[in-house]
Amino acid sequence: MGKDIELAILFADVVGSTRIYEVMGDLRARDMVLTCVEIMRAATEQNHGTVIKTIGDEIMATFPTANDAINAGSRMQHDIRIHAELKVEGQPIAIRIGGHFGPVVLENRDIFGAAVHTANRMTSQAKAGQIMITSAMVERLAPEWQSAVRQIDVATLKGKTNEDELFEVLWQKEDATSMLPAIALGATTAGRDKQRSRRLRLRFQGQEIVVDENRANIAIGRAEENDIVVKGNLISRLHAKIELVRNKFQLVDQSTNGTFVTTREGEEAFVRRDTMQLKGEGLIGFGRVPENNSSLTVRYVCEE
Repeated sequence: MGKDIELAILFADVVGSTRIYEVMGDLRARDMVLTCVEIMRAATEQNHGTVIKTIGDEIMATFPTANDAINAGSRMQHDIRIHAELKVEGQPIAIRIGGHFGPVVLENRDIFGAAVHTANRMTSQAKAGQIMITSAMVERLAPEWQSAVRQIDVATLKGKTNEDELFEVLWQKEDATSMLPAIALGATTAGRDKQRSRRLRLRFQGQEIVVDENRANIAIGRAEENDIVVKGNLISRLHAKIELVRNKFQLVDQSTNGTFVTTREGEEAFVRRDTMQLKGEGLIGFGRVPENNSSLTVRYVCEE
């Protein structure tokens, strides 16, 4: 008879395994995938987890706590990224990870339940090198890990009717540092930066918002609680943020369809669930390339 228990559930799989087989050949590719799986297994066991099953290039594991799960996921990402032999055409093999915390039925060394499906669907929301988790997982993390997550979007996962908040774990130290509020970093650089404080002017449908040391971040998306509300079927509820970090303006995309930037000089950039620096002036489009005369385009100007 099955046993009801609450656990952290983690899925991890190798990104682009089909291409690995095409480029490396069957035998070499199989060895590389098996090495990835063994690294994921070792990280699980080192962090009090249990490998429930492996299916091809995917692993499913459970952990007694959310912290154990994220520690393991971070270790998996790190160890696979730095492994000298896990490279295809000079580029490191990548994995993606999804996690959830919830009730499961434990029976015959396997687990069942809606929480398992939710964790698996979080994996499909992640891209290469990412760890994506639900709010149920975030709520159970220690403060150290909670400070290293950012909300990406609010989405309806396949097979569910309610919307779920999606969070990315910034498992690399440099990523976590870049997301710290500007005020936390200002203490050591205040004297140096005060003389060259900057501001960013954003203009949208007759509205102007200034990002500076007095207002260091703003949110943009289709939800009414955002500072700039942009409606459209390609725009996420919380699509992007613009933050002043170490005297630089950072565009942080948290969307499904990404953000496009066109500078005054005509240079184009695309960012999806990542960060880029805004310089000079130009146009920002959400889910689509910005058009000069479009009511959905935000204009920006960086001022010294």
